[in-house]
Order: sequence, then structure tokens, then C-alpha cells
Amino acid sequence: MALEMKVPSPGESITEVEIAEWLVADGDWVEKDQAIAEVDSDKATLELPAEASGIITLKAEEGDAVAVGEVVCLIDTEAANPNEGSKDVENSGPTMGGGDEGGNAGDVAKEMRKDNPESKSTGEKAPQPEQAKETYASGTPSPAAKKTLDEKGIDPKSVSGTGRDGRITKEDAVNAKPSMGTPGTGSRGESRSKLSMLRRKVAERLVSAKNETAMLTTFNEADMKPIFDLRKEYKETFKAKHGVSLGFMSFFTKAVVRALEMYPAVNSMIDGKEMISYDFADISIAVSGPKGLMVPVIRNAENLSFRGVEQEVKRLALRARDGDITVDEMTGGTFTITNGGVFGSMMSTPIINPPQSAILGMHNIIERPVVVDGNIVARPMMYLAVSYDHRIIDGKESVGFLVAIKEALEDPINLLMDGDVKKALEL
Repeated sequence: MALEMKVPSPGESITEVEIAEWLVADGDWVEKDQAIAEVDSDKATLELPAEASGIITLKAEEGDAVAVGEVVCLIDTEAANPNEGSKDVENSGPTMGGGDEGGNAGDVAKEMRKDNPESKSTGEKAPQPEQAKETYASGTPSPAAKKTLDEKGIDPKSVSGTGRDGRITKEDAVNAKPSMGTPGTGSRGESRSKLSMLRRKVAERLVSAKNETAMLTTFNEADMKPIFDLRKEYKETFKAKHGVSLGFMSFFTKAVVRALEMYPAVNSMIDGKEMISYDFADISIAVSGPKGLMVPVIRNAENLSFRGVEQEVKRLALRARDGDITVDEMTGGTFTITNGGVFGSMMSTPIINPPQSAILGMHNIIERPVVVDGNIVARPMMYLAVSYDHRIIDGKESVGFLVAIKEALEDPINLLMDGDVKKALEL
């Protein structure tokens, strides 16, 4: 019997997926639980395992968008495994070119020579197409073609005419493309590839965020020396005890949680004519995965210690990198942190992650001259940026929120650790 395999639901809000890649071919033998395809949703890429062993028949092509519950393949569970015993019959077929087959091949060759006009003994050749001759009209556009080329700003000399004697027709002008400059001596090829469903959804969300929110950005900078000093003193002990590094993300996450408690409007969302505010902090962390940008969520970050935040960041980042992240792990989130600094960004304007109302952008850390107690000193400085939806977050709140983050980063012992470093780091 043939088992119908249907697209399972990756999550409550997902109604359609895209076949990103078939990992097997039509007619292959598959084993139960073997990964047979990768499917893209608008949130993640998931593997589709075979529900039984048998011969598979594909019912959808790569790149097809299929609804949840739609049949994408059939598995013949009663078929025999063709891989078993194949070696016994490996050499049992006829030998090519032997016996009568060799004679038949000779007869076929004779017939081919008979039908080929150029192979006749007379030496006559098939008539050749007449070569286009050069005239005064060659390369000259017709009046309609000239008007079109002028409108497009294209030099007629760069267009090959297909009309009589090489004249440029209106169709030639319509199809002509502007030159990409003077041709060089290197390769000038181009390629096209279909955007994945995940990438298309990200694009839609980014455009939506720009068009549907009153997005503004406020900037500040933080002196990272206090955190540098803490990490230098405790990072080895912290890693030896907890198995994870004491990174910057735990300090930033704790600073964001503190600031959200001080400015609850930043931890809110618009729903129609209502504003929803949350008494918890689900922090989305933007990470770069093999399929593009992914934003897994640290749940109830307000309840996590430095160790808890670092362990959760590591777990989610590894799952995103390996393509094992689930839709549930990327659903929700009340505020987002993105770190362009890992790629060398000095300053950027992060885009809000809808339906959230704000996002914090971290950037690279560079030693710059600053004035401390009247003296010019070199300090590791980081630019910070908070983009926010001005419809529900006022300028005073957004600036105050970012200043609260700056203060916490510059005085982490008192504002994030309650004055007890070892207790906060569980050492």
C-alpha cells in the first residue's frame, strides 16, 4: 500500500511551507525516520522525516509552496528493497557491442550516412544561409527605435540590429538594456536564485516595520572598561565552574531587563487601538544562521542569572547555527538585542522586530580618547542605538531607557550585581 505523507504543522501560526530541498530522489528506497526533505517556513528550516520504509514517489518540486496537511510524497511500504541482493545480478546483463548488436550498429551507421546530405560521395554540401550584407542602414535605428533608445539613454552603437541588413528595429530598442560601463577583460556573468521563504518573510517584515511604525532611533555610547575589568578577572573562574564564557551578552541582557522595568512602555506592543504591556522580559537575540537571520528568544530573562543567560545564549546560538532551532524557540519576544559589532559595525540603525516596539543595537568596541576627571585617556567605547516605535514610546522614555542601559554597563557591580560580584556570578 502507498502511505501518503502530508506536511506537518510546524507551529500554530504557520499555514504554508516551501520545499527547500529534497534529500532523496523519486524512486529511491527510504528508511523510516530518514530525513527526506528540508522545508522552509517563514520562521525556520525544518527536516521532514520518512514516516515508513519503502519506495518514495515525490509529489512536489523543490521551490513549491505547499499548504500544511498537503500530500508531498507517497511511500510504497510493500515494495521490496532494491538494494538487497543487487550484487548477485550486477553482471548478468548482455554485453554491449557483441553478436548481432554489433552488426545492427553498423547498419544504423550506414543509414545515418545515407540520410546525411554532406556524406554523399558526390561531395555536395547542404546550402548555407545567405550572409547579411553590410549597407548604409546597418546599425541604424528606425525612427521608432531611435525614440525608444533616446528615452532609455542607450547608444545605438551598443545595440545589435536584427532587421534587414542589420537595421535596429523598435523591438531591438525595447529589449535593449543599458550598458554596464566599458566591458572589461574579466568574467561578466550573472546568476539568479530564488529567495527562500524565510528570506522572503524577513524582507516582508522589514518593509512592514518601516511602513507601519513611526520608527525613530536614539544613540549613546558606553565606556566598556568596567566590564572589561570584570571579565579579565573572573572569566577563567566563571568558565571553569559553569562551562560557558562570561561574555558581553549577559551584561547587556541584564542591563536591558533592568531598563525595561524602569520604562515599561518600551516593553509594550500595539494591538489595534490598545497597548499591551508585559510584566516579563522575553528577550529576542538576533543571530546569523545558515539560512539567514534568526531571532531565538530567551524566556523570562528577568529570572536568569549571568550564568543562566550565557548558557541560554550558547544553547540557542548553537541550535540556530546547526539548523535545529524550532519555531517555538523563535516565537514571541518582547524586546530584541542585535549585535552588529561582531561583524565590525561601528554604528547602525537597527530595525524594529514587529510586533515589538523597540530594539537595541550593539556595535564594535574601539579604544577612543575620552575625557575622564579632566584628563584625556584611552577607553574601550561602544556606540549604542535604540530604535523605537514613536506611536507608544515618547522621546523622553526612549532616551531615558538607553541612558539606563549605559549607566548599568558603566557601573555593573552596583547596578547589575548588587555590589557582590562573586554572588552574582555564582562563584
